[in-house]
Order: sequence, then structure tokens, then C-alpha cells
Amino acid sequence: MMEEKISYFPQQASETKPFFSILIPTWNNLAFLQNCIRSIRQHSTTSYQLVVHLNEGADGSLEWIKEQGDIAYSHSEENVGVCYAMNAMRKLATADYLLYLNDDMYVLPNWDGILQEEVMACPDHNFFISATMIEPRAQSNCSIEQAYGNNLENFEEERLLKEWHTWEKKDWQGSTWPPNVVHKNVWDQVGGYSVEFSPGMYSDPDFSMKLWQAGVRLFKGVARSRVYHFGSISVKRVKQNKGYYQFIRTWGMSSGTFSKYYLQRGKPFNGPLQKRYIPFWVHLKNWYYQFSLRFKAQ
Repeated sequence: MMEEKISYFPQQASETKPFFSILIPTWNNLAFLQNCIRSIRQHSTTSYQLVVHLNEGADGSLEWIKEQGDIAYSHSEENVGVCYAMNAMRKLATADYLLYLNDDMYVLPNWDGILQEEVMACPDHNFFISATMIEPRAQSNCSIEQAYGNNLENFEEERLLKEWHTWEKKDWQGSTWPPNVVHKNVWDQVGGYSVEFSPGMYSDPDFSMKLWQAGVRLFKGVARSRVYHFGSISVKRVKQNKGYYQFIRTWGMSSGTFSKYYLQRGKPFNGPLQKRYIPFWVHLKNWYYQFSLRFKAQ
């Protein structure tokens, strides 16, 4: 079983319980991981626990993590993908709030303090909250497109730290991608990340859909909490699963339908979501997708 291939190395228990457990999956990406963790240590304002899953760790990242002393980590000798990694890290998390972060992200000042404010303002635990990404090329209308480098060699860190807060952005609907925050009880209720989406393509909208099915309606993107995202470094190296079709088989609709008509992703935030009217032609398209996939499976 995949779980038997993962080893766990929790840090020694601290005297105080952290507010966030920051979960970072990584795959032979030492320089970006170091940059990410350096930014967390420099720019965070809340109490936090660092938790890393090392896929392989053949680039020196395993040895580096062992030297840190303040990082709980799980390790697999082969790349088990994001879904298994996230579920492994959940077992090491000690905080009530789980904060998922990619290793190719650089967090900006008080990113976590702003998220903490949002969490504390929620009336209950039924929420999914995201920070906002600044990207060299915006991958969605939820991001801010501003280039400060697409690798560590041309990373303009000093200029970013001067300008990151000057770009206009409003809070937005449709929290899906990291950095995101969920309460541990809600995570456990929906069973974490679905391993059938391994190594991970479309696992993010699948997790959001599981939250929706569990009754979560607050999917808020917070504009003031920002990170710089270099741009899916590991995704470009891995053999990708056919997550688009897996999502349709699982939920009976495309991820695009879910994002547009349920999450209303990228629209200005105006409170908890309500399911919008879905045009009949969209239903027909999704029925066609389902029929086609059943026909191909025969």
C-alpha cells in the first residue's frame, strides 16, 4: 500500500499550540523549498508549525530538512504525488487550522496574520479561505499578474518587497488553489485529498467540491494576504493524470461548470455563495461528457 511507503518524523512537541500548521509538499526542489521556508520565517506574524512532505528527497532536501530541527516531515522514497503527500502531512499537523502552501511560493509580509484575522471573523468552521497569488503570468482571474522573476536566478526580491502591496485587487469568490486554509475538522470530515486524483491534477477543485458537498459556502479569496508564485515548478516535471475526465466521472460535471456556476471563481466577494442557475445547454454538455466517458470505458 502507498501508506506503507511513507515515513513520519514529527518534531518535538512545542510548549504552545500553533495557530497554523503550514503544509508544504515538495519533490526534489531544494532551492525553492529553502526560499519558501526562508520567506515564512522572515515574514510570518502568527504562531505556526512547519510540515513538509519530501517526495524522494534525492537532491539534498532530505538532509537539509533533518538539519532544521523545527520542521515536522514525512518522506517517501518515490514521488507519491500531492494527494498522498497532503494526507501524510495531516497526520503530523498539530494546529486547528491547516494552511496548504506550494514550495515554489514566496510569502509576503503578514500574509498569515491577515489570514488569521479572516479565520477569526468567521462565525463557524465552514469556510475555505485563500491568499492571493502574484504571478509572472496569471493562471486565473484570481491572481495578480506582475513579473518579479520566473526562477530564483532572476528573482527580483527587493523590488517585490517594495511593490507587492501597491497592486490593486479586491477580495474574490471561489477559493480553490493554495495558499488556502481549512479547519482540521472540516478536512477530516471530507477525508482530505482524493488519492484517485494522484499525482494531483484537478485535486484542488475536487477538494473544493467535497467541501461544497459538506455544506461549506464561504469560499473567500483574500486580496491583502499575498504570496509570489513562480509557477508550478513541479507540475512541469511530473507525468500528469487525466484529472479533467476524473472530475467529470466523479461529480457528473466539468470542473469549469463547478468553478463558474458554484464557486463563481474570480468574481468580487459578496458573502457566502449560493448556487446559480445553470443553463440547460451546460447540463447537456455535461451529460454528453458523462455519456462519452461511459462509452470509452466499455
